[in-house]
Amino acid sequence: MTAPSAKPALPCGAWPSPISASVVAAGAVPLSQLALDGDDCYWLAGRASEAGRTTLMRQRGGTITEITPAPFNVRSRVHEYGGGAYLAHGGTVWFSHFADNRLYMAADGEAPRALTAASAMRFADFVADTRRARLVSVREDHSGGGYPVNTLCAVGFDGSETVLVEGADFYAAPRLSPDGNQLAWLSWDHPRMPWQGTELWVAEVGAAGLLLNPRLVAGGPEESICQPEWSPAGVLHFVSDRSGWWNLYQLADGEVEPLCKRAAEFGAPHWTFGGSMYGFRSESEIVCTFIENGVSRLARISTSPVRLEAVANPWQEIRELRVSGSSVAVLGGAPDLPLELARIDLADGRREVLAHSITQLPPAGYLSIPESITYPSTGGRSAHAFYYAPHNVDMEAPAGSKPPLIVIGHGGPTGMAASTLKLATQFWTSRGFAVLDVNYGGSTGFGRAYRDSLKGQWGVVDVEDCVAGARYLAMRGMVDPERLVIRGSSAGGLTTLCALTFHDVFKAGASYYGVSDLKGLDADSHKFESHYNEYLIAPQPEAEALYMLRSPINHTAQLKRPMIFFQGLDDKVVPPPQSEMMVEALRSSGVPVAYMTLEGEGHGFRRADSIVRTLEAELYFYQRIFGLIPPDAPQAVAIDNLAATE
Repeated sequence: MTAPSAKPALPCGAWPSPISASVVAAGAVPLSQLALDGDDCYWLAGRASEAGRTTLMRQRGGTITEITPAPFNVRSRVHEYGGGAYLAHGGTVWFSHFADNRLYMAADGEAPRALTAASAMRFADFVADTRRARLVSVREDHSGGGYPVNTLCAVGFDGSETVLVEGADFYAAPRLSPDGNQLAWLSWDHPRMPWQGTELWVAEVGAAGLLLNPRLVAGGPEESICQPEWSPAGVLHFVSDRSGWWNLYQLADGEVEPLCKRAAEFGAPHWTFGGSMYGFRSESEIVCTFIENGVSRLARISTSPVRLEAVANPWQEIRELRVSGSSVAVLGGAPDLPLELARIDLADGRREVLAHSITQLPPAGYLSIPESITYPSTGGRSAHAFYYAPHNVDMEAPAGSKPPLIVIGHGGPTGMAASTLKLATQFWTSRGFAVLDVNYGGSTGFGRAYRDSLKGQWGVVDVEDCVAGARYLAMRGMVDPERLVIRGSSAGGLTTLCALTFHDVFKAGASYYGVSDLKGLDADSHKFESHYNEYLIAPQPEAEALYMLRSPINHTAQLKRPMIFFQGLDDKVVPPPQSEMMVEALRSSGVPVAYMTLEGEGHGFRRADSIVRTLEAELYFYQRIFGLIPPDAPQAVAIDNLAATE
């Protein structure tokens, strides 16, 4: 005879949890952009409690120091998404300050000083050319009307600026050969995005510092090149998807040679500058990370003869790595391990953790470990996702009940859901919600064919895969089919809105700075993404009819499900009108709707109070819609037309 449970049985979605919105905000320390300068390790850390400021940290010996104290904010706005915001070389640091877009220089032990003059220029992705006392960087000139002009520019240590390469719409990854005599770089033109097609160029650096005899060595309209790097002996390496997978290649005697043929991704989409997925331990050994079936691996590649050997590690997601001698710095995480910055000594296998994205982890009894699933979708496709079951050691569900499900559509849409432990996910699962984090068709990590399944099909394939995932779980009795929710941010917001407008599976949704009007997105878009819809939807004029067909703003009469919207008022990528039009339409049609705007926030919320307010409002919204809390519960956000569901 089974003894009765001593745990209280409360409806799923109404469980009390120690993982509050404040815990999520306090525990989330964004870590990014690793660099090794000799034995010193550098990285960027977010400060949610300081209005989302990003600061530069350094480990030297056993000491960790903040290099850029307030008010410095180490961020670049090139392409609006930034990245590649600093360089550490020979003990000196150069960085972009977000407030004025100027470059600053901090010699070892000295306070930062401005290097460039106040202007309309933005800088990112630096390499030091010490022989000529300068940096080479991507520069974005906003001084003229219309879209900015992108170039490769030399910035002298005296603050002078000299354009080295111009004419293409976009540039990235300038990389100087070890002897300083050659420069490699990437470029591409509209309408391509860098994961569709880029060109890899090499030129000699002349005596006067200008570039001579530029030549195209790889890439083109249908080949995506990323992360060019020179080996210690001056052999150019790069990642190309010419095989259908982003694999490693080298340019030897003018010929492109594959280094490690594998159905795996050794590269990632160039949304931000400065990413790194491989580096050189020596001329004959590369340390790399690659993605297989959505999971990261760490390995060494011996180049003569070619052999790939796994390196033991605890991570299932590796966002970037840097190599210096036998030391490898990694930004990685796993289902039971939040994102961390660690160094591995390849000589003896020792692992030293330098920084945690979550400083105080809740007890394991409140954490849900995801299951990787593959399930059938429309048209015979298969889709991939991570499923998180509700989990709270103190609670159980009433007999016979099923949990509500939150389906997450990631941004990009050329992004990727990973299984690294995130408090923002555990916030939901510890309250009795199930979560399905979907890698729909178009996601990174599964090869070019899977990415290209979204070509011309944005708002269709991504939506079908999210709908199929919810149905898959409901049909297996794992979740409540009457309490299915979908949420997403940016491009994932379009997925959310389309799923609620054109399908009847989901009962509610949340859009974080989501796209609702594709034509308006074209009109308002920044340069980097201004032609992205030609790939995702169709080129003009064919796109006009599809814009009307797929934009939720044109079909609000079909949207009958309650929704909550969150919008940063400083968002330049998806401006506020994209949310405001939907909110007004739902208000007018009597559908329950809530809208929260955030001053000082752009595309993605960085401030602690923003994280707290939005999570608490979203939870309150679902709990009110599904009747999990009484009507007189403390109000976290105003819900218009709520009486329509009560």
